[in-house]
Amino acid sequence: MTPTVFVVDDHPLYRQALADAVSADPRLKVVGEAASGREALDRLLEVQPDVTVLDVKMPGMDGAEVARALRAAESSTRVLFISAHDDGSLVYDALVAGGAGFLSKDAAAHEICDAVMRVSRGEAVLAPHAGTALIDQLHARGEREAGPALTEREQQVLEHIAQGRSAAQIGEELFLSPATVKTHLQSLYGKLGVSDRGAAVAEGMRRGLLR
Repeated sequence: MTPTVFVVDDHPLYRQALADAVSADPRLKVVGEAASGREALDRLLEVQPDVTVLDVKMPGMDGAEVARALRAAESSTRVLFISAHDDGSLVYDALVAGGAGFLSKDAAAHEICDAVMRVSRGEAVLAPHAGTALIDQLHARGEREAGPALTEREQQVLEHIAQGRSAAQIGEELFLSPATVKTHLQSLYGKLGVSDRGAAVAEGMRRGLLR
């Protein structure tokens, strides 16, 4: 069965060129076009194509918003994002919104048509440069999530406060003055993004710093 395709882009020349390229592929059938996210959403819910080739950045309702709305409506349409921009945060947000693939507008017509076919079969498609940008973004997000690493002494202090020990008791255990223990506590709070002992223990457990 020939996959049906809907093309969405706010640049008329590119949209027409893309629709013509897809129409010229005997494996695919274009069933509609739209110039904005809002227009696209209404049409997509009506037509229910197999694949929509969707521009990411559009005025008003952008591509990610359209994809989220389609998912919320439990549409079976699969989304192949296409964009002139390929920074990691853009790729990440597009895929989290529900995209099955991400290509650059620099892609050749046959590459886009091949990607549409793959997406229609349930596969995921990611341009190499987009994949690299996505990996970099995931690493950056992981580092932000994990936060700065604790020093060995801060880790020891965290383990002691998890056991309910006071600053004086921690100082005796670690051979530190109470003032030094408090300095480590403040640094620990800052790295964990908390302001008290209970929150520090909870955050430490969430990050896997405490067993």
